[in-house]
Amino acid sequence: MKATTLHIALIGDHDPSVTAHQAIPLALKLAAEALGVTVHFQWLDTDTLTSTAPLHGFDGFWCVPASPYRDTDGALRAIRFAREQKRPFLGTCGGFQHAVLEYARNALGWADAEHGELAPDAKRAVIVPLTCALVEATDAVRLAPYTRIAEAYGTLELHEGYRCRYGMNREFTAALLEGDLIPSGHDSAGDLRAVELLDHPFFVATLFQPERTAIKGITPPLAIALLKACQAVSA
Repeated sequence: MKATTLHIALIGDHDPSVTAHQAIPLALKLAAEALGVTVHFQWLDTDTLTSTAPLHGFDGFWCVPASPYRDTDGALRAIRFAREQKRPFLGTCGGFQHAVLEYARNALGWADAEHGELAPDAKRAVIVPLTCALVEATDAVRLAPYTRIAEAYGTLELHEGYRCRYGMNREFTAALLEGDLIPSGHDSAGDLRAVELLDHPFFVATLFQPERTAIKGITPPLAIALLKACQAVSA
C-alpha cells in the first residue's frame, strides 16, 4: 500500500529571500495535491548535520540551491546517506554541484575532489565556474531518453530557468560518468545540465531550478517524480 503521508528533508541553509527557497515548499504542495498525498517537509541546515542520525526518518531528500552552504561536509553527509541508503533524492543547482562532489569523493574515491567556489586552486576541482554565468537565464534542455528525468517530464525537450555560476568541470566529466552516474540532460550548447544514478530508485540532479515554475502555479514534474519515488520506496 502506497504511503499517503511523506516526509521530505530539504538539505540547505534556509533563506526566505532566495527565490528557490520560496518556490520549493510551493512545488511540494502542488505535487502533493496532484498525487493526493500529504507532505511534511523540514529544512535541515547543513551545520546541524554532524551525523546521519537526523536523516533516518525521512522518505526523501531535496538538496536545494543557494550554496556555498554553511557546512559543506554536512550537505555531503546527507547526500551520501540518500545515495547509499537508496532514499529518493533530488538536487537542484547547488544540489547538483554537491551531488557530483559527493559522488566523486565517496563513490569514486577521489579524496582530493573539490568545489571550485571553495577551493579555486584545487587540482581536482570537479565543479568550476561556468564559461558564461547562468543568472536569471532560461535555456533549452535536451533530455536523454529512457532516463528518470525524461520519464518525469514526458518529453525530451524543455526550457528551464537557472540562477547559477558553477557547473561540472569538463576535464573530469568523462571519468565521472564512467560508472553509475550518467548524463541525462544537456543544454543548447551541449553542456551537461542533469545527471542521475543507475541502480537507485530515484537520484536526479539538475543544474537548472525546476522548482521555479511553482511560483507561477505550475507543478514541477520533478517534484511529482520525487514524491512518487518516495511512495514506491516506502510502500
